[in-house]
Amino acid sequence: MKTGEGMVKAALEHLGERYVLGAVAPKNDPAWDGPWDCAEFVSWCVYQTAKILYGCNNNQGNPATADAYTGFWDRDARALGRKIDVAEAARIPGAAVLRVGSKIGHIVISDGKGGTVEAHSSKTGVIRHTLNGRRWDVGILVPGIDYVQSAGNGDLTPPGVIYRLTTPCMRGDKIAEIQRKLKLQGCDPGPVDGIFGPKTFAAALSFQRAHNLLTDGEVGPQTANALGIKL
Repeated sequence: MKTGEGMVKAALEHLGERYVLGAVAPKNDPAWDGPWDCAEFVSWCVYQTAKILYGCNNNQGNPATADAYTGFWDRDARALGRKIDVAEAARIPGAAVLRVGSKIGHIVISDGKGGTVEAHSSKTGVIRHTLNGRRWDVGILVPGIDYVQSAGNGDLTPPGVIYRLTTPCMRGDKIAEIQRKLKLQGCDPGPVDGIFGPKTFAAALSFQRAHNLLTDGEVGPQTANALGIKL
């Protein structure tokens, strides 16, 4: 059945499987059991549910080699799909929820109860998680899939400040502290100048990879905790 509930069911069958950033999953292989990255996982679940490509470099291409990416999900949400509020997506099983990054984003599947199923990180693999307390940009409903909204409250706890690469760049003493901690970890953020620029982003990304964290180059609660910083 081409439903959001069916998409969640397909995703839950892969809990515990391996995550590798940049892995490509053959969307037409129902027996694929990883490795996954976040966008490949969600696009594979879409294809298994509705036999359509979405969020890929070429949605009319070969499903065995089509490359999924959060940037392509953002593109398709603008051009093809229905964009919805994240709180609404939290109540819709199978809705995709996207965080757009300057270079690397993250995408998950809503379970309709405020939780997620997602290919999270090298350390955790495919897991159930929560939408609460995390930065998100948009919910997405994919054409060709039928969705039903669950009962219940879609209110989400917003995250605190998350330090990331923006235009103009974020600045402040806390960023200088992040830079010092990154430097101590052998991840060069460039000058300790309190500016979250491209070098600090790259250093945060390197630190996350080395510590099996969600790899997005953003310093939120988990990355800050690993660095020994209180946000």
